[in-house]
Amino acid sequence: MDTSAAPPKLYAFLLIPGFSTLGFASALDCLALANHHPSGRQFYRWRLLSEDGRSVAAYNNVRIETDTGLTELERNETLIVCAGENAGRGSTRAVLNWLRRETRKGMDFGALSSGTYILALAGLIGGKRVTTHWEYKTALAEMLPDVIMEDTLYSVDGRVFTSAGGAASMDLMLHRVGCDYGNEIATWVADQMVYHAPRVQSQGQRLSQRSRPEVRNAKLLLAIQIMENNLEDPLRPDEIATLVKLSTRQLERLFARYLFTSPKRYYLHLRLDKARNLLRQTDLSVTDVCVACGFKSLSHFSKSYRAAYGNPPGTEASDGKVLWSGKDKR
Repeated sequence: MDTSAAPPKLYAFLLIPGFSTLGFASALDCLALANHHPSGRQFYRWRLLSEDGRSVAAYNNVRIETDTGLTELERNETLIVCAGENAGRGSTRAVLNWLRRETRKGMDFGALSSGTYILALAGLIGGKRVTTHWEYKTALAEMLPDVIMEDTLYSVDGRVFTSAGGAASMDLMLHRVGCDYGNEIATWVADQMVYHAPRVQSQGQRLSQRSRPEVRNAKLLLAIQIMENNLEDPLRPDEIATLVKLSTRQLERLFARYLFTSPKRYYLHLRLDKARNLLRQTDLSVTDVCVACGFKSLSHFSKSYRAAYGNPPGTEASDGKVLWSGKDKR
């Protein structure tokens, strides 16, 4: 691919307080390293933005200086929203209105980690295939059902791209470098990062239960998948056993052998884990979370939650880490 006559491609990174330094640095370094290619060509230029033009503190309190505030972008500039903890707090009316205005120009735009939330709150990704960090996926799917969530490292849907953040930002940006300038440049950048096996878009984010080497029984894996797909309206153990063509006793033996627990306890853990994510990441009430996770009574939910985590569900949002709030955003 002959790109010698083309001007550098332009990027704008919007840093949201609490952003992930790993995700941001992984993305930016892909562009910076490309500019060190032996060809001597400047492939990319970028600038860093914040709401007020001042430095922004990441989740680990590292502060990054920015170049400007919410300035007007060029039409050929690519915008990336970088977020992490407390994305809801950073999605102010000024930020959301700016995102709507600038993306109407037709530019490519995307997000790292929970920056997907901010794009969703701005109404920019309805009906799009997107991803976010696995820890935030449940909350986004629950609060914004018109967004098509994918459990992948990154997603690309037209001019919209999103990433799980962290090291997955490298995979996304290497993909973009390859699309911009060809595989030779992208491979050279990957080598500079000592990243010899960039992962494909469709790869899942976690070493889930189904990926662990000790769990290789097809019937057990199918039972787990059925549970994960039916958290709001949980099935009885005998119904799950029927679906996987086992007796209830056989299903119990599989869970005991491979997971050292019963189907009922494992299912309860999945529902409580979803509840914990919703309580910590959204402004849903305890009652709404109770219903969303398939509990028939609030007392049963509270008792089970306290037994699992040591605290009642009503205390979970008190740490101030609510990622999403629908209040006063538009």
